[in-house]
Amino acid sequence: MLRNWIKSNRGFLVLLLCFGIFRTAVADWNPIPSGSMRPTLLEGDVVFVNRLAYDVKLPLTDVVLLPLGEPQRGDVVTFTSPQDGTRLIKRIAAVPGDRVEMRNEVLYINGQAAQYDAPEVVQEAVGVGAMVQATRWTERLGGHERRVQWLHGVPARSTFDAIEVPAGQYLMLGDNRDDSVDSRYIGLVPRHLLIGQARRVLVSADILGHWAPRLQRIGLPL
Repeated sequence: MLRNWIKSNRGFLVLLLCFGIFRTAVADWNPIPSGSMRPTLLEGDVVFVNRLAYDVKLPLTDVVLLPLGEPQRGDVVTFTSPQDGTRLIKRIAAVPGDRVEMRNEVLYINGQAAQYDAPEVVQEAVGVGAMVQATRWTERLGGHERRVQWLHGVPARSTFDAIEVPAGQYLMLGDNRDDSVDSRYIGLVPRHLLIGQARRVLVSADILGHWAPRLQRIGLPL
């Protein structure tokens, strides 16, 4: 009976197989479940991920078959946590050969301090029903800029000593600096654990409110 069912539905099964291979080797989408990349990404965003941005991998594995491009500072990437295998999305803050440190929230790359301007004070949710004041800044460093935010009164690793990023590894930071489990906690990320580069928001809904669609975020580039 099972054999007959497979035979009569083999076209559909082949389609599912091809779709699965496409998602695991070529392109994917990634829902954003937490606020670690606020204000760039919000809970309820779904982002398009280009799995061929850096490497061709054997489907369903981390085995690199062919390198295609070099990850760059400022790229927003999905990757597998070296700590527990969880899929995460963060921004590449430092690449191999960089000397990186953080002093009281200020990021330094190769001895150059980031510049921070255009401050904006907002209220941010941290947990169910809890709100704290946050300040958002435009962080400029090495020809790149992004909006980041710091939470007032929330303990975080806002300072770490200078390290040199070794070959084949990357230092990741969330844009929501005081509410992000990133390389300050899980360590550097080896290249083979990079999944792909997040390029833009596909769809978005306010999952912390009433699931209202956020039409203005559709297609937003990262």
